This record gives sequence, structure tokens and C-alpha cells, in this order.
Amino acid sequence: MNKTSKGWLNGLMGVVIFSGSLPATKAAVMGFDPFFLTGARASIAALISLVFLLWLQQPRPTRQDMSALSMVALGCVIGFPLFTALALQHISSTHSIVFVGLLPLCTALFAVLRSGEQPQPLFWLFALIGSGFVAAYALLQDGTASLKGDILMLLAVAVCGLGYAEGAQLSRRLGGWQVISWALVLALPVMLPLCFWYLPNSLAQINASAWLGFVYVTLFSMLIGFVFWYRGLALGGIAAVGQLQLLQPFMGLALAALLLHESVNNGMLVATAGAMVCVAGAKKYAV
Repeated sequence: MNKTSKGWLNGLMGVVIFSGSLPATKAAVMGFDPFFLTGARASIAALISLVFLLWLQQPRPTRQDMSALSMVALGCVIGFPLFTALALQHISSTHSIVFVGLLPLCTALFAVLRSGEQPQPLFWLFALIGSGFVAAYALLQDGTASLKGDILMLLAVAVCGLGYAEGAQLSRRLGGWQVISWALVLALPVMLPLCFWYLPNSLAQINASAWLGFVYVTLFSMLIGFVFWYRGLALGGIAAVGQLQLLQPFMGLALAALLLHESVNNGMLVATAGAMVCVAGAKKYAV
């Protein structure tokens, strides 16, 4: 398997893992304060990462790496988890799909601005059409809206796209799991006090679904997914592999159908097929 194929395979694994993030966050904020959730998930993931960094004797990032790591920490460790948790208090997880559909385009823009990638003009056409498929499907499926929730989701997408692009670029030097691990450790002095400040008065009153959501976003969304995702972006190209995120909402809905026995309608199948065509087109014209 060549380098590019490995990149797309790793990226797909990352997207599969991330597909459960918003539903899990929605479940978690039904029992936990958004600020506690953001601080706790990052703190636990950071402590796990620190153990592996020390155990495997990984070299510390250089001073030149700190700027990019700070952007990863601000975008992926703090910004996206916090903004989405706050937003999901005002909008449904289904409505948030509108904004997830914009994330691949945002990631590609930052790949051009920060990493010097230069996709062909047709790449942008496929990226825009793919985002349109996702956004149109989500808008047709859910009529609920909140200006505050929408603004928070837009902020989440913006900072996450920047964090993805910066982390992928850095992964080419440090490695995928090392980048997210060092970013988590860098954010720990902020996240740990935040966790204790917003600690619930009684954890015994938290329901099981909130705990399951908390565990998922802590282990999978905050750590394991990034191991595959950053490796995929680094190997296959940030702008190109980033378009796999167009499939993320539909994977989440498919999981809901499989695990929760929710129906899959024809609109979902059409939108998924359209997004897959756009991913293939973006892959072809990414370089």
C-alpha cells in the first residue's frame, strides 16, 4: 500500500471514530456542565497521553513547534469541544450536521493558507458541492435553529479547521499521536483547574447515557480518533483527506440506525452518494 492510500485509510478510520462525537457530546451535556465536560475530557486524555509520552521516551517538541502545538490545543483540545458542547445546549445534534458539512472546506482553506497546499480549481468545486449536499440534507431533516447555537458552531468549525491543518503539518515531523498528545499536555494547566472548578456537586445523579457520552468523547473523540486522523492528513494531504469529513454526518446517522433502530430514508442515501462522489472528485484534483 502506497503512502497516499495509507493516508486515506487512516483518515477514514479517524472519520469513523469522529462520527459519534456530536451525538456523544449531546448525551454528555444532558448530565454534565459544558465547561466541566471540556476540562475533564481533555484532562483525562492528557494524563493518558503523558504516560505514553514518558513511557516511550518521546522527544520534547522544539521551540519552533510550540506555535503550531498551541493552535492545535486551542482549536482541537479547547475550542471545538467547548463551542460544540455549548452549542448543543441550544440546537439538536442533527442540526449541527449543517456545520460539520462546512468543516472539510474550512480545513482545506487553512491547508492553503498555513501549509502551502495548492489544490486544482476543480477540487474547490467538488468541495463546495459536497458541503452543499451535507448542509441541504441536514436543513431538510431538522427545522430547529438557534442564532446563539449557530454562531457557536461556526466558531467551532473555524477553530477546528485551523487545528486540523496545523496538527497535520506538524505530524509530518513529530508523528500523529505525538502531536495530539503534546497538545493535550500543553493544555492541561488550563483544563485541569477548569475541570475542578465546574465539578458537579454529585456524580451519583448523572445518568448512564451521559456517562457513556463522556467516556466516548474522552477516549475516542479526544485522543484515539486524532491518532488516525493526523496520520491520514499528513500522509494523504490535508486538503484532500480532509474531504472525508463529508461522510462523517452520514456515518453518524448510519450508526444511529444500526444501534438505535432509527430509519434510513431515501434522502440520506442520495445525499451520501452525492458526498461520496464529491470526495472521489476532490481526491482526484487535490494535487
